[in-house]
Amino acid sequence: MSARTTNVRKPKAEVAIIGGSGLYHMEGLTNIKEIKVATPFGKPSDSIMLGFFEGIHIAFLARHGRGHQIPPSSINYRANIHALKSLGVSRVFSVSAVGSMKKNIRPGDFVLPDQFIDRTTQRLATFFDQGIVAHVAFADPICSTLSSILWKSSRKVSVKVHRPGTYLCIEGPQFSTRAESLLYRKWGVDVIGMTNITEAKLAREAELCYATLALVTDYDCWHETEEAVSVGAILTIMHKNVETAKQVLRHALNMAKHLGPCTCQTALEHAVITPLTRVSPATKKHYQVLLQRQLSTTRQTKKR
Repeated sequence: MSARTTNVRKPKAEVAIIGGSGLYHMEGLTNIKEIKVATPFGKPSDSIMLGFFEGIHIAFLARHGRGHQIPPSSINYRANIHALKSLGVSRVFSVSAVGSMKKNIRPGDFVLPDQFIDRTTQRLATFFDQGIVAHVAFADPICSTLSSILWKSSRKVSVKVHRPGTYLCIEGPQFSTRAESLLYRKWGVDVIGMTNITEAKLAREAELCYATLALVTDYDCWHETEEAVSVGAILTIMHKNVETAKQVLRHALNMAKHLGPCTCQTALEHAVITPLTRVSPATKKHYQVLLQRQLSTTRQTKKR
């Protein structure tokens, strides 16, 4: 079914998939609409594909844009997450290409990280920098419920999956030097990538459940018996993994439609430090999508 472009104001999706390198669309969706979503934080990476999948409304967003036109440091992560939130999304499955930092995690394997180390330096990784301050808890950055779904889904298809794991996020777009790669190995990390920590931070601030499906494409450059990482090698393995990842996601979507509320979805409950009664109307409008529950409570209190 061909997609049509339109503008949407009302929520239209429950679960989102953010596709990384090699995953630019998702088959199996019906009633597909391609929409452009405006946000207070600028434009998302691409139009968002909305569709229906076996009883659940899905949003699909290509992280780097279709055709892979946006490098990791230039992605407007805030606009991406805000756009999904504005459509009514409450859960996000994120797919990402990564390098392995351990011998037993081989190219072609999948990893379900539960922790991150942030080595980025150039990104806006919070929504709350314009008149409102919020400090969300981030000790456990991945939604354990979504990660468990990805684990069960991965076990249903022909792929070796590792869980848990630590994802080290570098700035990029260059790959690591050999000295850096060897240092990161000493830290005990499992995989290395360039995108997911920023998404995870913003998803938590947006009160979205978030989990990463990491597709291993290479051994970075630490492995002495392997060639140094190259884009060509990554793409070859990535193309083999993408179809498997789609199978995993189909199983995961079927399970996700039966989920109830999650603590991820109240992450801002006690995180907003700034008294909303002292915030200007313009600032409140800026944060309407993210703070709808808190702003509604403030309005009700004023009426009493």
